[in-house]
Amino acid sequence: MECASAYLGAGEFWRKIPAWNGVSANQFNDHLWQERNSVINLKTLAPLVSKLVSQEFLEDVQQGINAGQMAVRLTPYIISLIDWGRPETDPIRKQFLPLASEIETDHPLLVMDPMSEQVDAAAPGLTHRYRDRVLFLATDTCPVYCKYCTRSYAVGTNTKAVSKISFNPRSPRWERSFEYIETHPAIEDVVISGGDCYRLKPEQITLIGERLLQIPHIRRIRFATKGLAVLPMKILTDVAWLKALSRINELGRERYKTVAVHTHFNHKNEITSITEAALNRLFELGIVVRNQSVILSGVNNSAEAIIDLNYRLSYLNVRPYYQFMCDMVQGTENLRTSLQEAVEIEKLVRGTTSGYNTPLFVVDLAGGGGKRDIHSYEIYDRDIGLSIFKAPNVKKDSYFFYCDPLRSIEPYFRNMWLDSRKRQYMMSSLLREFKGVASNQRLHYSVLGNLMRNGI
Repeated sequence: MECASAYLGAGEFWRKIPAWNGVSANQFNDHLWQERNSVINLKTLAPLVSKLVSQEFLEDVQQGINAGQMAVRLTPYIISLIDWGRPETDPIRKQFLPLASEIETDHPLLVMDPMSEQVDAAAPGLTHRYRDRVLFLATDTCPVYCKYCTRSYAVGTNTKAVSKISFNPRSPRWERSFEYIETHPAIEDVVISGGDCYRLKPEQITLIGERLLQIPHIRRIRFATKGLAVLPMKILTDVAWLKALSRINELGRERYKTVAVHTHFNHKNEITSITEAALNRLFELGIVVRNQSVILSGVNNSAEAIIDLNYRLSYLNVRPYYQFMCDMVQGTENLRTSLQEAVEIEKLVRGTTSGYNTPLFVVDLAGGGGKRDIHSYEIYDRDIGLSIFKAPNVKKDSYFFYCDPLRSIEPYFRNMWLDSRKRQYMMSSLLREFKGVASNQRLHYSVLGNLMRNGI
Protein backbone atom coordinates (compact mmCIF):
# COMPACT_ATOMS: atom_id res chain seq x y z
CA MET A 1 0.00 0.00 0.00
CA GLU A 2 1.43 3.35 -0.99
CA CYS A 3 1.61 6.45 1.16
CA ALA A 4 -1.66 8.35 1.19
CA SER A 5 0.13 11.57 0.26
CA ALA A 6 1.47 10.12 -3.02
CA TYR A 7 -0.64 11.30 -5.94
CA LEU A 8 -0.66 9.63 -9.33
CA GLY A 9 -2.08 12.80 -10.83
CA ALA A 10 0.75 15.15 -9.88
CA GLY A 11 2.31 17.52 -12.39
CA GLU A 12 0.87 18.60 -15.73
CA PHE A 13 -0.69 15.23 -16.48
CA TRP A 14 -3.06 16.62 -19.13
CA ARG A 15 -0.17 17.19 -21.53
CA LYS A 16 -0.18 13.50 -22.46
CA ILE A 17 -3.27 14.34 -24.56
CA PRO A 18 -1.69 15.65 -27.81
CA ALA A 19 -4.29 18.38 -28.32
CA TRP A 20 -3.63 19.74 -24.83
CA ASN A 21 0.14 19.58 -24.88
CA GLY A 22 0.29 23.36 -25.04
CA VAL A 23 -2.40 24.06 -22.43
CA SER A 24 -0.99 25.97 -19.49
CA ALA A 25 -1.71 25.15 -15.85
CA ASN A 26 -3.72 28.36 -15.55
CA GLN A 27 -5.92 27.35 -18.48
CA PHE A 28 -6.40 23.78 -17.35
CA ASN A 29 -7.26 24.83 -13.80
CA ASP A 30 -9.95 27.25 -14.98
CA HIS A 31 -13.38 25.66 -14.49
CA LEU A 32 -14.77 27.62 -17.44
CA TRP A 33 -12.09 26.20 -19.76
CA GLN A 34 -13.02 22.75 -18.49
CA GLU A 35 -16.69 23.36 -19.24
CA ARG A 36 -16.02 24.73 -22.72
CA ASN A 37 -13.85 21.76 -23.64
CA SER A 38 -15.96 18.96 -22.20
CA VAL A 39 -16.53 15.93 -24.42
CA ILE A 40 -20.16 15.05 -25.20
CA ASN A 41 -19.86 12.58 -28.09
CA LEU A 42 -17.37 10.66 -30.20
CA LYS A 43 -17.03 13.63 -32.56
CA THR A 44 -15.49 15.69 -29.76
CA LEU A 45 -13.51 12.79 -28.26
CA ALA A 46 -11.89 11.33 -31.37
CA PRO A 47 -9.63 14.31 -32.21
CA LEU A 48 -8.22 14.16 -28.69
CA VAL A 49 -7.33 10.47 -28.48
CA SER A 50 -7.23 9.13 -32.06
CA LYS A 51 -3.42 9.01 -31.93
CA LEU A 52 -3.54 7.09 -28.65
CA VAL A 53 -6.12 4.39 -29.36
CA SER A 54 -7.17 2.13 -32.22
CA GLN A 55 -9.97 2.78 -34.68
CA GLU A 56 -11.64 -0.39 -33.36
CA PHE A 57 -11.76 1.15 -29.89
CA LEU A 58 -13.40 4.31 -31.18
CA GLU A 59 -16.00 2.26 -33.05
CA ASP A 60 -16.64 0.32 -29.84
CA VAL A 61 -17.24 3.65 -28.06
CA GLN A 62 -19.69 4.86 -30.70
CA GLN A 63 -21.70 1.66 -30.51
CA GLY A 64 -21.65 1.87 -26.72
CA ILE A 65 -22.98 5.44 -26.83
CA ASN A 66 -25.74 4.39 -29.22
CA ALA A 67 -26.89 1.66 -26.84
CA GLY A 68 -26.35 3.58 -23.58
CA GLN A 69 -28.92 4.73 -21.02
CA MET A 70 -26.89 7.81 -20.13
CA ALA A 71 -25.69 10.73 -22.18
CA VAL A 72 -21.92 11.20 -22.41
CA ARG A 73 -20.16 14.13 -20.82
CA LEU A 74 -16.55 14.12 -19.63
CA THR A 75 -14.45 17.03 -18.46
CA PRO A 76 -10.89 17.43 -19.80
CA TYR A 77 -9.77 16.70 -16.24
CA ILE A 78 -11.34 13.24 -16.29
CA ILE A 79 -10.18 12.55 -19.85
CA SER A 80 -6.61 13.37 -18.76
CA LEU A 81 -6.77 10.89 -15.89
CA ILE A 82 -7.70 7.95 -18.13
CA ASP A 83 -4.84 5.65 -19.09
CA TRP A 84 -5.23 5.74 -22.87
CA GLY A 85 -2.56 3.08 -23.21
CA ARG A 86 -5.04 0.56 -21.76
CA PRO A 87 -8.45 2.26 -21.94
CA GLU A 88 -10.37 -1.03 -22.06
CA THR A 89 -9.41 -1.80 -18.45
CA ASP A 90 -8.91 1.67 -17.05
CA PRO A 91 -11.05 2.18 -13.89
CA ILE A 92 -11.93 5.79 -14.73
CA ARG A 93 -12.88 5.12 -18.35
CA LYS A 94 -15.15 2.28 -17.22
CA GLN A 95 -17.25 4.68 -15.15
CA PHE A 96 -17.97 7.30 -17.80
CA LEU A 97 -17.33 6.10 -21.34
CA PRO A 98 -19.38 3.12 -22.58
CA LEU A 99 -18.10 0.32 -24.79
CA ALA A 100 -20.48 -1.90 -26.71
CA SER A 101 -18.14 -4.83 -26.08
CA GLU A 102 -18.77 -4.49 -22.33
CA ILE A 103 -22.55 -4.65 -22.51
CA GLU A 104 -24.08 -7.64 -20.74
CA THR A 105 -27.66 -8.89 -20.78
CA ASP A 106 -29.50 -7.07 -18.01
CA HIS A 107 -30.79 -9.06 -15.09
CA PRO A 108 -34.58 -9.15 -15.67
CA LEU A 109 -35.24 -7.33 -12.39
CA LEU A 110 -33.24 -4.27 -13.40
CA VAL A 111 -35.40 -1.19 -14.03
CA MET A 112 -34.92 2.50 -14.84
CA ASP A 113 -36.01 3.79 -11.41
CA PRO A 114 -34.92 1.02 -9.03
CA MET A 115 -35.26 3.15 -5.91
CA SER A 116 -38.89 3.99 -6.73
CA GLU A 117 -38.11 7.67 -6.25
CA GLN A 118 -41.02 8.70 -8.43
CA VAL A 119 -43.39 6.41 -6.55
CA ASP A 120 -42.31 7.91 -3.22
CA ALA A 121 -42.36 11.49 -4.52
CA ALA A 122 -44.30 13.95 -2.38
CA ALA A 123 -43.84 16.63 -5.05
CA PRO A 124 -42.03 16.69 -8.40
CA GLY A 125 -38.40 16.04 -7.56
CA LEU A 126 -38.99 15.55 -3.83
CA THR A 127 -38.75 12.02 -2.43
CA HIS A 128 -39.99 11.41 1.12
CA ARG A 129 -39.14 7.86 2.16
CA TYR A 130 -37.60 8.13 5.60
CA ARG A 131 -39.62 9.76 8.36
CA ASP A 132 -37.16 12.59 9.08
CA ARG A 133 -35.40 12.96 5.68
CA VAL A 134 -36.23 14.04 2.16
CA LEU A 135 -34.35 13.98 -1.11
CA PHE A 136 -34.65 17.25 -3.00
CA LEU A 137 -33.72 16.90 -6.70
CA ALA A 138 -32.85 20.47 -7.53
CA THR A 139 -31.60 19.87 -11.07
CA ASP A 140 -31.22 17.12 -13.65
CA THR A 141 -27.77 17.91 -15.08
CA CYS A 142 -24.21 17.10 -13.98
CA PRO A 143 -20.67 18.14 -14.93
CA VAL A 144 -20.13 14.51 -16.05
CA TYR A 145 -22.50 11.57 -16.52
CA CYS A 146 -21.82 8.23 -14.84
CA LYS A 147 -22.79 5.06 -16.72
CA TYR A 148 -24.28 3.55 -13.55
CA CYS A 149 -26.39 6.54 -12.51
CA THR A 150 -29.37 5.49 -10.41
CA ARG A 151 -31.34 8.43 -11.85
CA SER A 152 -30.75 7.71 -15.51
CA TYR A 153 -34.54 8.03 -15.84
CA ALA A 154 -34.11 11.80 -15.39
CA VAL A 155 -30.48 12.88 -15.36
CA GLY A 156 -28.88 14.10 -18.56
CA THR A 157 -30.21 14.54 -22.06
CA ASN A 158 -32.33 11.96 -23.88
CA THR A 159 -30.50 9.06 -25.47
CA LYS A 160 -31.51 6.67 -28.23
CA ALA A 161 -32.51 4.22 -25.49
CA VAL A 162 -34.22 6.51 -22.94
CA SER A 163 -36.47 9.58 -22.93
CA LYS A 164 -35.84 11.43 -19.67
CA ILE A 165 -38.11 13.01 -17.09
CA SER A 166 -37.18 16.66 -16.54
CA PHE A 167 -36.26 18.20 -13.18
CA ASN A 168 -35.18 21.60 -14.40
CA PRO A 169 -33.88 24.01 -11.72
CA ARG A 170 -36.93 26.24 -11.58
CA SER A 171 -38.20 28.11 -8.54
CA PRO A 172 -41.92 27.29 -9.06
CA ARG A 173 -41.20 23.55 -8.83
CA TRP A 174 -38.90 24.12 -5.87
CA GLU A 175 -41.61 26.13 -4.12
CA ARG A 176 -43.89 23.09 -3.96
CA SER A 177 -41.07 21.17 -2.29
CA PHE A 178 -40.37 23.94 0.22
CA GLU A 179 -44.07 24.14 1.11
CA TYR A 180 -44.21 20.39 1.67
CA ILE A 181 -41.13 20.46 3.89
CA GLU A 182 -42.51 23.39 5.89
CA THR A 183 -45.76 21.57 6.61
CA HIS A 184 -44.11 18.32 7.76
CA PRO A 185 -42.33 19.06 11.04
CA ALA A 186 -40.93 15.53 11.32
CA ILE A 187 -38.52 16.36 8.50
CA GLU A 188 -35.15 17.45 9.91
CA ASP A 189 -32.74 16.49 7.14
CA VAL A 190 -32.70 17.52 3.45
CA VAL A 191 -30.37 16.07 0.81
CA ILE A 192 -30.03 18.55 -2.06
CA SER A 193 -29.08 16.54 -5.11
CA GLY A 194 -30.10 15.99 -8.70
CA GLY A 195 -28.30 15.95 -11.01
CA ASP A 196 -25.49 17.71 -9.27
CA CYS A 197 -25.32 20.78 -7.05
CA TYR A 198 -22.28 21.91 -9.05
CA ARG A 199 -24.82 22.78 -11.73
CA LEU A 200 -26.67 25.24 -9.49
CA LYS A 201 -25.85 28.91 -9.84
CA PRO A 202 -24.51 30.77 -6.79
CA GLU A 203 -27.84 32.56 -6.31
CA GLN A 204 -29.64 29.19 -6.44
CA ILE A 205 -27.34 27.75 -3.77
CA THR A 206 -28.17 30.79 -1.67
CA LEU A 207 -31.91 30.58 -2.32
CA ILE A 208 -32.18 26.88 -1.45
CA GLY A 209 -29.86 27.07 1.53
CA GLU A 210 -31.45 30.13 3.11
CA ARG A 211 -34.97 28.88 2.51
CA LEU A 212 -34.28 25.54 4.18
CA LEU A 213 -32.28 26.93 7.08
CA GLN A 214 -35.07 29.35 8.00
CA ILE A 215 -37.47 26.41 8.53
CA PRO A 216 -37.35 25.80 12.31
CA HIS A 217 -37.48 21.99 12.20
CA ILE A 218 -34.73 21.60 9.60
CA ARG A 219 -31.52 20.69 11.41
CA ARG A 220 -29.31 19.30 8.65
CA ILE A 221 -28.83 19.94 4.93
CA ARG A 222 -26.45 18.17 2.58
CA PHE A 223 -25.31 19.39 -0.83
CA ALA A 224 -24.56 16.39 -3.06
CA THR A 225 -21.99 16.75 -5.83
CA LYS A 226 -19.59 14.54 -7.73
CA GLY A 227 -17.86 17.72 -8.79
CA LEU A 228 -14.94 17.35 -6.40
CA ALA A 229 -13.99 14.13 -8.22
CA VAL A 230 -14.48 15.34 -11.78
CA LEU A 231 -14.06 19.15 -11.71
CA PRO A 232 -12.17 20.10 -8.51
CA MET A 233 -10.85 23.32 -10.03
CA LYS A 234 -14.35 24.85 -9.70
CA ILE A 235 -13.68 25.19 -5.97
CA LEU A 236 -10.51 27.11 -6.77
CA THR A 237 -11.69 29.36 -9.60
CA ASP A 238 -15.47 29.81 -9.29
CA VAL A 239 -15.25 32.37 -6.51
CA ALA A 240 -18.96 33.27 -6.51
CA TRP A 241 -20.10 29.63 -6.23
CA LEU A 242 -17.75 28.84 -3.37
CA LYS A 243 -18.69 32.07 -1.59
CA ALA A 244 -22.37 31.12 -1.76
CA LEU A 245 -21.70 27.64 -0.37
CA SER A 246 -19.46 29.03 2.36
CA ARG A 247 -22.09 31.59 3.37
CA ILE A 248 -24.74 28.88 3.74
CA ASN A 249 -22.30 26.87 5.84
CA GLU A 250 -21.73 29.90 8.08
CA LEU A 251 -25.46 30.56 8.30
CA GLY A 252 -25.98 26.98 9.41
CA ARG A 253 -23.41 27.37 12.19
CA GLU A 254 -25.01 30.62 13.31
CA ARG A 255 -28.31 28.74 13.67
CA TYR A 256 -26.69 25.62 15.18
CA LYS A 257 -27.56 23.56 12.14
CA THR A 258 -25.33 21.24 10.12
CA VAL A 259 -24.40 21.94 6.51
CA ALA A 260 -22.23 19.40 4.69
CA VAL A 261 -21.07 18.42 1.21
CA HIS A 262 -21.47 14.81 0.10
CA THR A 263 -19.24 13.86 -2.79
CA HIS A 264 -18.47 10.75 -4.84
CA PHE A 265 -14.97 9.33 -5.41
CA ASN A 266 -14.69 5.68 -6.49
CA HIS A 267 -11.00 5.18 -7.18
CA LYS A 268 -7.69 6.55 -5.94
CA ASN A 269 -6.75 7.59 -9.49
CA GLU A 270 -9.45 10.27 -9.32
CA ILE A 271 -7.48 12.09 -6.61
CA THR A 272 -4.80 14.55 -7.72
CA SER A 273 -2.90 17.54 -6.40
CA ILE A 274 -5.75 19.68 -7.76
CA THR A 275 -8.17 17.65 -5.63
CA GLU A 276 -5.95 18.28 -2.63
CA ALA A 277 -5.95 22.04 -3.20
CA ALA A 278 -9.75 22.10 -3.56
CA LEU A 279 -10.38 20.00 -0.47
CA ASN A 280 -7.90 22.02 1.56
CA ARG A 281 -9.82 25.15 0.60
CA LEU A 282 -13.10 23.63 1.80
CA PHE A 283 -11.41 22.54 5.02
CA GLU A 284 -10.12 26.06 5.60
CA LEU A 285 -13.71 27.29 5.31
CA GLY A 286 -14.93 24.73 7.83
CA ILE A 287 -17.05 22.83 5.29
CA VAL A 288 -17.55 19.17 6.18
CA VAL A 289 -17.07 16.74 3.26
CA ARG A 290 -18.19 13.10 3.25
CA ASN A 291 -17.76 10.55 0.47
CA GLN A 292 -20.25 8.06 -0.94
CA SER A 293 -18.68 5.43 -3.17
CA VAL A 294 -20.10 2.57 -5.26
CA ILE A 295 -18.61 -0.90 -5.63
CA LEU A 296 -18.12 -1.34 -9.37
CA SER A 297 -16.79 -4.41 -11.15
CA GLY A 298 -13.48 -3.68 -12.83
CA VAL A 299 -13.18 -0.36 -11.05
CA ASN A 300 -12.82 -0.91 -7.31
CA ASN A 301 -14.19 -4.38 -6.50
CA SER A 302 -11.25 -5.35 -4.32
CA ALA A 303 -10.36 -4.62 -0.72
CA GLU A 304 -7.05 -3.09 -1.83
CA ALA A 305 -8.77 -0.56 -4.12
CA ILE A 306 -11.23 0.55 -1.44
CA ILE A 307 -8.59 0.68 1.30
CA ASP A 308 -6.34 2.86 -0.88
CA LEU A 309 -9.27 5.16 -1.68
CA ASN A 310 -10.23 5.49 1.98
CA TYR A 311 -6.65 6.28 3.00
CA ARG A 312 -6.37 9.07 0.46
CA LEU A 313 -9.76 10.54 1.35
CA SER A 314 -8.98 10.43 5.07
CA TYR A 315 -5.64 12.12 4.44
CA LEU A 316 -7.55 14.97 2.79
CA ASN A 317 -10.08 15.28 5.63
CA VAL A 318 -12.88 13.62 3.68
CA ARG A 319 -14.83 11.09 5.69
CA PRO A 320 -15.63 7.81 3.88
CA TYR A 321 -19.36 7.52 4.59
CA TYR A 322 -21.15 4.93 2.43
CA GLN A 323 -19.86 2.13 0.22
CA PHE A 324 -22.88 1.26 -1.92
CA MET A 325 -23.70 -1.81 -3.91
CA CYS A 326 -24.32 -0.78 -7.52
CA ASP A 327 -28.05 -0.09 -7.85
CA MET A 328 -30.23 -2.40 -9.91
CA VAL A 329 -30.61 0.06 -12.76
CA GLN A 330 -30.86 -0.99 -16.39
CA GLY A 331 -27.67 -0.86 -18.42
CA THR A 332 -25.33 -1.48 -15.48
CA GLU A 333 -25.03 -5.28 -15.47
CA ASN A 334 -21.34 -5.30 -16.40
CA LEU A 335 -20.55 -3.02 -13.43
CA ARG A 336 -22.53 -4.85 -10.75
CA THR A 337 -21.04 -7.31 -8.25
CA SER A 338 -22.60 -10.03 -6.14
CA LEU A 339 -23.64 -9.40 -2.57
CA GLN A 340 -21.23 -12.12 -1.46
CA GLU A 341 -18.32 -10.36 -3.14
CA ALA A 342 -19.15 -7.17 -1.24
CA VAL A 343 -19.40 -9.06 2.05
CA GLU A 344 -15.92 -10.52 1.51
CA ILE A 345 -14.48 -7.11 0.60
CA GLU A 346 -16.01 -5.53 3.71
CA LYS A 347 -14.34 -8.15 5.93
CA LEU A 348 -10.93 -7.21 4.55
CA VAL A 349 -11.53 -3.45 4.68
CA ARG A 350 -12.75 -3.31 8.27
CA GLY A 351 -9.95 -2.82 10.76
CA THR A 352 -7.48 -1.26 8.32
CA THR A 353 -8.10 2.23 9.68
CA SER A 354 -10.16 3.99 12.34
CA GLY A 355 -13.88 3.24 12.46
CA TYR A 356 -14.97 6.78 11.63
CA ASN A 357 -12.88 6.59 8.45
CA THR A 358 -14.35 3.24 7.43
CA PRO A 359 -17.45 3.43 5.20
CA LEU A 360 -20.62 1.53 5.97
CA PHE A 361 -21.23 -1.06 3.25
CA VAL A 362 -24.87 -0.79 2.20
CA VAL A 363 -27.39 -1.81 -0.42
CA ASP A 364 -30.03 0.75 -1.38
CA LEU A 365 -33.00 -1.52 -1.84
CA ALA A 366 -34.88 -1.62 -5.11
CA GLY A 367 -38.51 -0.78 -4.51
CA GLY A 368 -37.80 2.01 -2.04
CA GLY A 369 -36.70 0.06 1.02
CA GLY A 370 -33.86 2.45 1.65
CA LYS A 371 -30.32 1.75 2.75
CA ARG A 372 -29.56 -1.52 4.57
CA ASP A 373 -26.27 -2.94 5.81
CA ILE A 374 -25.14 -5.58 3.32
CA HIS A 375 -25.00 -8.16 6.13
CA SER A 376 -28.59 -7.51 7.23
CA TYR A 377 -30.33 -9.70 4.67
CA GLU A 378 -33.02 -11.99 6.01
CA ILE A 379 -32.10 -14.80 3.63
CA TYR A 380 -29.55 -15.19 0.82
CA ASP A 381 -29.49 -18.02 -1.71
CA ARG A 382 -26.07 -17.77 -3.31
CA ASP A 383 -26.85 -20.44 -5.92
CA ILE A 384 -29.52 -18.34 -7.58
CA GLY A 385 -27.98 -15.01 -6.53
CA LEU A 386 -31.03 -13.72 -4.68
CA SER A 387 -31.33 -12.12 -1.25
CA ILE A 388 -34.31 -10.78 0.69
CA PHE A 389 -34.21 -7.75 2.97
CA LYS A 390 -36.73 -6.07 5.24
CA ALA A 391 -36.91 -2.38 6.12
CA PRO A 392 -39.22 -2.15 9.16
CA ASN A 393 -38.73 1.59 9.71
CA VAL A 394 -39.27 2.47 6.06
CA LYS A 395 -41.89 0.08 4.67
CA LYS A 396 -42.77 -2.17 7.56
CA ASP A 397 -44.61 -5.04 5.90
CA SER A 398 -42.70 -5.16 2.62
CA TYR A 399 -39.97 -7.46 1.36
CA PHE A 400 -37.17 -6.35 -0.94
CA PHE A 401 -35.03 -8.40 -3.29
CA TYR A 402 -31.43 -7.79 -4.26
CA CYS A 403 -30.18 -9.79 -7.25
CA ASP A 404 -26.59 -10.70 -8.04
CA PRO A 405 -25.47 -10.12 -11.66
CA LEU A 406 -26.22 -12.99 -14.01
CA ARG A 407 -22.54 -13.61 -14.74
CA SER A 408 -21.92 -14.46 -11.08
CA ILE A 409 -24.28 -17.46 -11.01
CA GLU A 410 -24.18 -20.84 -12.74
CA PRO A 411 -25.54 -21.06 -16.31
CA TYR A 412 -28.36 -23.35 -15.16
CA PHE A 413 -29.81 -20.72 -12.83
CA ARG A 414 -28.89 -17.89 -15.19
CA ASN A 415 -31.17 -19.42 -17.79
CA MET A 416 -33.93 -19.82 -15.21
CA TRP A 417 -33.80 -16.09 -14.51
CA LEU A 418 -34.39 -15.41 -18.18
CA ASP A 419 -37.56 -17.51 -18.16
CA SER A 420 -40.43 -15.47 -16.66
CA ARG A 421 -42.27 -18.50 -15.25
CA LYS A 422 -39.17 -20.02 -13.65
CA ARG A 423 -38.07 -16.62 -12.40
CA GLN A 424 -41.35 -16.13 -10.55
CA TYR A 425 -41.06 -19.62 -9.10
CA MET A 426 -37.56 -18.92 -7.73
CA MET A 427 -38.58 -15.64 -6.13
CA SER A 428 -41.80 -16.94 -4.59
CA SER A 429 -40.06 -20.11 -3.36
CA LEU A 430 -37.32 -18.17 -1.58
CA LEU A 431 -39.91 -15.87 -0.05
CA ARG A 432 -41.91 -18.86 1.23
CA GLU A 433 -38.77 -20.38 2.73
CA PHE A 434 -37.97 -17.10 4.45
CA LYS A 435 -41.44 -16.77 5.91
CA GLY A 436 -41.16 -20.28 7.25
CA VAL A 437 -38.08 -19.44 9.27
CA ALA A 438 -38.15 -17.81 12.72
CA SER A 439 -37.97 -14.04 12.34
CA ASN A 440 -34.78 -13.84 14.41
CA GLN A 441 -32.90 -16.35 12.26
CA ARG A 442 -30.95 -15.21 9.22
CA LEU A 443 -29.83 -17.74 6.65
CA HIS A 444 -27.12 -18.28 4.10
CA TYR A 445 -29.50 -20.34 2.01
CA SER A 446 -28.51 -22.81 -0.71
CA VAL A 447 -30.96 -25.68 -0.23
CA LEU A 448 -33.38 -24.14 -2.73
CA GLY A 449 -30.70 -24.17 -5.37
CA ASN A 450 -29.90 -27.80 -4.73
CA LEU A 451 -33.57 -28.71 -5.01
CA MET A 452 -33.96 -26.82 -8.24
CA ARG A 453 -31.17 -28.77 -9.89
CA ASN A 454 -33.40 -31.80 -9.66
CA GLY A 455 -36.71 -29.99 -9.78
CA ILE A 456 -38.33 -27.52 -12.09
